Amino acid sequence: MVAAPASGQGKTTVVAALARLHRSRGRRVRVFKCGPDFLDPQIHALASGAPVCNVDLWMTGDADIAARLYEAAGDADLILVESVMGLYDGSPSSADIARRFNLPVLAVIDARAMAQTFGALAHGLKHYRDGVNLSAVIANRVGSARHLDILRDSLPADIAWYGGLPRDERIALPERHLGLLPAAEIEGLDARLDIAAELLGASTVADLPPAVDFAPVERAETPRLLDGVRIALARDDAFCFIYPANLDGLRALGAELVEFSPLNDAALPACDAVWLPGGYPELHAARWAANTAMHAALRAHVDAGRPLLAECGGMMSLFDTLTDKAGVTHAAAGLLPGAVRMQTRLAALGLQQVELPEGALRGHTFHYSTADTPLAALTHARTADGRDGEAVYRLKRLTASYVHLYFPSDPAAAAALFRS
Repeated sequence: MVAAPASGQGKTTVVAALARLHRSRGRRVRVFKCGPDFLDPQIHALASGAPVCNVDLWMTGDADIAARLYEAAGDADLILVESVMGLYDGSPSSADIARRFNLPVLAVIDARAMAQTFGALAHGLKHYRDGVNLSAVIANRVGSARHLDILRDSLPADIAWYGGLPRDERIALPERHLGLLPAAEIEGLDARLDIAAELLGASTVADLPPAVDFAPVERAETPRLLDGVRIALARDDAFCFIYPANLDGLRALGAELVEFSPLNDAALPACDAVWLPGGYPELHAARWAANTAMHAALRAHVDAGRPLLAECGGMMSLFDTLTDKAGVTHAAAGLLPGAVRMQTRLAALGLQQVELPEGALRGHTFHYSTADTPLAALTHARTADGRDGEAVYRLKRLTASYVHLYFPSDPAAAAALFRS
């Protein structure tokens, strides 16, 4: 597990650099991401050459994590698990995952404006809680060769040095309001990853971490509840927040997935159901407003009584209007009455569970917009600690909410959302 004292320390850059470094040495690398995140996994998938799934003791669950780690260990030489926030932040935390699955922890510490305190931070992370095996550290944003020496020499004897990354704009990963840019939007990302791997490889004095054993896990056979069901999956610059585990889960249920672009296509592909995942419709609102043919196609699909699942950005695109961050109001698809408005402040963030007529599904919410609608909610999600969460709306077989659902949390419920 690659962890840190806090967010913003450079975990994603280090994990991507490690993945690319070991892949360049001929190793098979698998990466996982703690918590509900769509953006970091896109970068790690490019760095490692393999899909990146999420692990979270509440959202995905202990059994799901155990199965995915065991399966990954069957064909990978190295597994990297990027933590979320600080190592001990949250309940459950990344440290709880490391402890539960006996993962050695590699700490990433931003060393800017720091000297020997680097060692004190590493010591504190290691000894804060029993049962967490913090075994090594990497320094990030190192200023010079002399700075690197000071940081390395500050470490206690029971923490290994795994090298450092210098301050270098060539490996910086740009951000916007929901986090890092999607991998497809980062100019020269492949080259950045190669440079980061080369820089880290030049300074590291360690290779693979100690081996870890995972207990065998046998997954229960998935019922083919979606045999013969063709699902049209929206995927383009505006709709790109998709868990790989959701795709695998739908295919295991028997569904056929066919991709389309709501921004660019005039018609839906032949399908039984539609899935509009989250993304950035607010950044492409003018293009979306202009594609009235797709608006009509989605409306005809719903009017015919066919299922449509719209999550977060997918739901935002279906209201009457969408006002972007600049305050410009655009027409949207008009399938849901009301208006969506972007704001500068975060509107909601956190894990949530939705009790639907189809069953209970877990997921998360993270958005900067608000929706004003006269439509009565079908139900409301609940947060992990039991508070009221997001509204869920339903018109015919259209189900819409700000919640991004994790389908493997209840495969039968997910299947029911897409069945006619």
